[in-house]
Parts: sequence; structure tokens; C-alpha cells
Amino acid sequence: PSPPSRRGPEARPCVRYSLTDHFLKYVLFLSNLMFTILGLVVLGLGMWGLISKESFAQEKISSIGTDPMLVLVSLGVVLTALCLLGSVGALRENCVLLKVFSAVVLVLLGAQVLVAILSYTTQDQIRGYLRSGMLTAMARYQDDLDLRFIVDEIQTNLQCCGADDYRDWEINIYYNCSAPGVLACGVPATCCVDPLENGTVWNSQCGVGAQKLDEFTAQTVIFLGGCLGGISRWIEQHQGLIGTIGIVVLGVQILTLFITTRLLESIQWHKALYNTVK
Repeated sequence: PSPPSRRGPEARPCVRYSLTDHFLKYVLFLSNLMFTILGLVVLGLGMWGLISKESFAQEKISSIGTDPMLVLVSLGVVLTALCLLGSVGALRENCVLLKVFSAVVLVLLGAQVLVAILSYTTQDQIRGYLRSGMLTAMARYQDDLDLRFIVDEIQTNLQCCGADDYRDWEINIYYNCSAPGVLACGVPATCCVDPLENGTVWNSQCGVGAQKLDEFTAQTVIFLGGCLGGISRWIEQHQGLIGTIGIVVLGVQILTLFITTRLLESIQWHKALYNTVK
């Protein structure tokens, strides 16, 4: 007897994806997988920073909201969750996950455009927030290693001292002129024009007593200008680079939306065709 036909009503219809569909699927999967791993690395660094500083200790838990490491943790969580959503949705061809992923990317894209517009139209207010943040970091300079690192990096790279000028360090209880210690009326070594003694050894005391000096004498020892002015000048000098990076970031997100939308349309079309043939 002849073998039974495989074209009976029980046979599954053959609905094939095109090479382009497969390409878009795996591009979306691999790119999101890469950013998922990056998000986990960022999250791990943030958690390591919080744990190493014992930020979860009872005496420190109240100030954890202002810890810079919390930014890394938040960024890591968002990046990991979003990209994991996209990678699983693409690999499993799950329309619900892909729709949620594209909706979140669209919201983030709109939020970034809104932030860019607000940043341009409210520059004076942003400068006020930066000044407040800088002064807060200076006040906690000895108490928070992360804030100390950030302040030192800004002062070293921009060759500045304080928020508006070097006398802003009066806000710190150790550098205040009424303080009893050796640091009284001084500034950190990263304010110094030449913090290296004999060109090789770091001189952490080079800024001692700098606030007592008049500006003419002080300019030979420390940088007089504040870091807010230095930040403004840096932004003006690198406007082209900042604009290019912004356009590239927005472009990548728009391309991701396009690929996700195209893949969604393909998946829905093939599912509809499958149901029709079946």
C-alpha cells in the first residue's frame, strides 16, 4: 500500500520568513543582548560602590538618596530591563514584549528631546542647580569618596577651584577659616597650579592657607576661577562634539524603533498568513 499523504488537513502550513526578516530579528536580538550585558556591568559597579562604602549601614542609609552610585544602579536597572525585554521579544518573536519595548524606547526618545529643549531654554536655572550641586559636593568633600573624586576630576581637568571662585571652599567645615585643623583657610591640592613637589611627589598641602592670600599672590599658587565658568567654557568649546553625540544617540534609538516596527509587522503578517492557510 502507498504511504499516507502528508498533505492532509493535519499538516502544518509552511510559512517562511525572508532573509531580511531574519537579519532584522538577530540584529535586534544581538544589539539588545550587548546592551543588557552593559547594563548588568553598570548595575554591578553601582552596587559594588554602595556596598564598599557601607551605604546600607544604619547610620548611612538616610543619605543614600544623594549617593552618586545610586545613579549607576538606576541606569543599570533601566538599561538591563529594557534591553532584556527587547532581546527576548526579538528572539521569541513575541509581539507583546516588542510592543512594550518600542513604547518604552519611544517614551525615552521623547523625554530626551524634551530635556534637550528645556536645557536650551532654561540655562540660567540649570546653572543654579549646578552651583547648588557643586557647593553640596564641596561641603561633603571629606565625607563622601565619590563626591571627592568628582570634584577633584572637575578641578584638575578644568583647572578651576570652587564653584564661583576659590573662596567658596569656606563652605567646607575643614577648610573654613574658623576650623581648628591645619586645613583651615585652605583649598584642596587639586586647586593648585603645580601640586607636584619637585615635579614628582604629590604635595597634598600645597593649598594650605590659600584663602588668606590676596588674588595677586594666590594666582601663583592656585587657580582662581570657579568651575561653573570652566564648565560653561568647556561646553562652548565642544558644542560640535556634544551635538554629534546627541544626534548619533537619537539616531540609534530611531533606528531601533524602525527595526522593531518592521519586525513586528512581519511577525503579525506571518501569523495572520499561518492562521489563514491553516
